[in-house]
Amino acid sequence: MRAAVMQGLHRPLALETVSDPTPGEGDVVVKVGRCGICGSDLHMTEDAAYGQGTGSILGHEFAGEIVALGKGVEGLANGDLVSVIPLKSCGHCHACRTGAVQWCEHFGLQGGGYAEYALTRPNQCIRLPASASLADGAIVEPLAVALHGVALSQLRIGDKVLVLGAGPIGLAVAFWARRFGAGRVVVQDLAEWQRERATQMGAHDFVVDPENPVSGAERGLGAKADIVFECVGVPGLIAQAVEQVRNDGTIVLLGLCTRPDTFNSFAMLSKQVKLITSAFFTRQEYEAALDALDRGAVEPRLLVTDTISLAATPDVFESLRRRSSQCKVLIDPAA
Repeated sequence: MRAAVMQGLHRPLALETVSDPTPGEGDVVVKVGRCGICGSDLHMTEDAAYGQGTGSILGHEFAGEIVALGKGVEGLANGDLVSVIPLKSCGHCHACRTGAVQWCEHFGLQGGGYAEYALTRPNQCIRLPASASLADGAIVEPLAVALHGVALSQLRIGDKVLVLGAGPIGLAVAFWARRFGAGRVVVQDLAEWQRERATQMGAHDFVVDPENPVSGAERGLGAKADIVFECVGVPGLIAQAVEQVRNDGTIVLLGLCTRPDTFNSFAMLSKQVKLITSAFFTRQEYEAALDALDRGAVEPRLLVTDTISLAATPDVFESLRRRSSQCKVLIDPAA
């Protein structure tokens, strides 16, 4: 099969022909229909902390058709269209039974979507409803990540919400915050690229004020934020969020940052700020994100700005290192 394969850290992907996956006992082979390019995929090619390197096939936001079943697989059939939960888990422990698959002892991140076929497990396959497309199945993962963060925030109806970062996760947070009854939602970014998309997905305002981000956000919200969602993952934004949140407010960290960060804990303590970290999502939240699409939510589909072929993936992947109007790019391996 064809796949876009890592050539090592700090090197472009390359299109290669590799062996087709063969299902072992309890495995499932999915013919990839759509796979999203995630910002964390870009980080994985730059930072050894993610554990990826030469020969890795990235891609954890994918959906497709089941084409082969290993021995012992039940409840699925060839031809089923599924969205793949990209969290490897045993499927049997207490964490898995309660849907908190990210705490399974056998947890790992599912990759392989930058290819024509991918190997996965049946407990990671969620059947797509008739109303959902393969593209819908590929955007469930970022929607679920955002939903998990919003759920952890304990957002209340009428809350003022500030979202730092207008990438797919930040925009999905704006969607859920508005859906859950936030009184005002402001997305803040360093560039204007996603202004229209942010307002279409639920933001009341979009703020670009790199010289004075604290005042800029406060003008957009009309006050300090009740909740700040940090969806970027760069050093300095926790400290900024402390300035932007109200006394006794909440900061939720969704952005992935592998570099050390510092902030003034006294400033945080003096405001009694609650700092919450959000890791992945539950199975129930993944299903709820898909259900929102099934019930007709159109806003999340606005995340998708382009669909490309596997052959185009290495070049487009490199281009995404530079900010542009692109938001969520999907790969269609059959194109």
